[in-house]
Amino acid sequence: MNPMLPAKLASITLLAALLAPGLAWAKSSDRNQPMTIDSNNNDCNFSDNGKCQFRGDVVIVQGTLEIHADSADVIQRNGETERVILTGKQATLKQQMDDNTWMNARADNMDYNISSEVIILTGNYNVESERGTNAGQRMVYNTRTGAMQSGGDGTRVRTVIQPKAKAPAAQGDKK
Repeated sequence: MNPMLPAKLASITLLAALLAPGLAWAKSSDRNQPMTIDSNNNDCNFSDNGKCQFRGDVVIVQGTLEIHADSADVIQRNGETERVILTGKQATLKQQMDDNTWMNARADNMDYNISSEVIILTGNYNVESERGTNAGQRMVYNTRTGAMQSGGDGTRVRTVIQPKAKAPAAQGDKK
């Protein structure tokens, strides 16, 4: 076996963890909070396999999660929310992480499949956190595993990884 392989794999694993800036560590308590959805109008079918469409200045708040979009479709299957599709120029999402930092995302389209825990951001997406940024035309992100793929469609992807914060100088180090 190539002696460089373990080091290379460790570097790739670390890089992959840093590329998805913060989504996997969303504030876990937010899921237990009530969700409010404000919009100019809505058209809802509350059956077990229904769909709610919210249109015009849509604002969704659940705990620290705040979403703004032109429209939101909430799709139910067997009485459970299966999928949420957000569109806008641009739809935005911000959420506090469990480590109290913030994550911000924007895209023309955000398609979140609840059961698979996969979110697809398309159209000039940008995801920012204190760890770094990732931007491009299409990102597929598994919020359960942290796996992320972007690019591969002929467009460019830009990733910026922030250095670890420097430790504050010790009291005796001041001049």
